[in-house]
Amino acid sequence: LGPAVGGCRMWNYASEDEALTDALRLSRGMTYKAAMADLPLGGGKSVIRGDAATMKSPALFRAFGRAVETLKGRYYTGEDVGTTPADMALAGRETRFVLGRDEAGSSGDPSPFTADGVLMAIEAAVAHGLGASDLRGLRVAVQGLGNVGMALAERLFARGAELIVADLDERRVASATARLKAGSVTVGEIAGVECDVFAPCALGAVVDDGSLPRFRCAIIAGSANNQLHREEHGDRLHERGILFAPDFVANAGGLVNIAQEVLSPRYDRERTVAHLPVIRRRLRQIFERSAATGSPTHRIALAMAREIVEGQRAAA
Repeated sequence: LGPAVGGCRMWNYASEDEALTDALRLSRGMTYKAAMADLPLGGGKSVIRGDAATMKSPALFRAFGRAVETLKGRYYTGEDVGTTPADMALAGRETRFVLGRDEAGSSGDPSPFTADGVLMAIEAAVAHGLGASDLRGLRVAVQGLGNVGMALAERLFARGAELIVADLDERRVASATARLKAGSVTVGEIAGVECDVFAPCALGAVVDDGSLPRFRCAIIAGSANNQLHREEHGDRLHERGILFAPDFVANAGGLVNIAQEVLSPRYDRERTVAHLPVIRRRLRQIFERSAATGSPTHRIALAMAREIVEGQRAAA
């Protein structure tokens, strides 16, 4: 499959078992993400158990860098939830297998490319599910205004969408309401907002027993990883007639960008731009196959990804 690529997440996990489970779940998603994005890479993920607000230190990230170095290029890391380019720069003092550094010649922050890919996913979904040729006048509820969520909201606004936003950070919400003419609700209310598209852009497992009855949207497409708490929740979305853009396809833009550092001797932004439309093509395939077979979109996407991975392994 090629070297494993995936970021380093710092989170205050309740136990080592919880941290390990999250790392394995996220790395599987990265494997499928690379496969569906036509990238000759494996998926990986690393996690640091601790409070990102209070427990960071240069020594911690240099120790993390030394751990990555022991893998000798079998795993490339980068920033993720709870980590920053500055953290990865510290890790990079101990290993060269750090991607997306904030320096010349690096791919830099992947967030804009993730947002570009999610925008393509939303466009593909509204074309298939709503018959809409553009986003003008469509109501999109964006959950989470971090780097990707805010960038996505800006792109949606530029294309004429009406925005409803929610985030724990009131300053980000205020920025979106002022600059993007967005309405706002609380984090607890956003899943129940009446809208055309619900775009989860925070942490995963947003589709669960509690949220499923509350959804009043036609489409779910966002940047969050592992949006389905369990696979059967995707089946229930399908039963309700809600079109789901599988997250490991929709949010692959950041991986497409950062992969260029691994696959080429010199990073070139234009290669990323040229590769990104794979997200739109894949989702069209998934939606069309789902419509033809009656199978939920996440089941179609998982089967396609597994078929690609097994084919790559057989050819190795």
